[in-house]
Amino acid sequence: MEYGKICDEILECDKDIRYVGIYDYGELYDKMKSGLKSHLSREETEMSLSQAVYRWSTRKKTTDKIGKPIYALAKYEKIYRVTIPISGAGLILISIELNTDVNMIVEKIITIKNKYSS
Repeated sequence: MEYGKICDEILECDKDIRYVGIYDYGELYDKMKSGLKSHLSREETEMSLSQAVYRWSTRKKTTDKIGKPIYALAKYEKIYRVTIPISGAGLILISIELNTDVNMIVEKIITIKNKYSS
């Protein structure tokens, strides 16, 4: 899968997206919006993503009862953070500025993900 290209396309789809990372098979492919500084170090980001992968594995345990998880959204004091599954055990992690229509942005991202997943 073309992770770098996916990161670029997601980052460019909305001005309020700060960061995009794709974590798959223990590798992190990521891009930060030009001119911005990350809130987390690279190590903190990798640790956070490995924890997110674990959380996704627990969400999958209830799929037969409530359906397949599409995305997860968390609102922090400084950003929104969205995780979306991609490929086998991979995840897309996106940080988005506050005071925006986060659901509209997530729909754009899912459309991009689906384009590369088919």
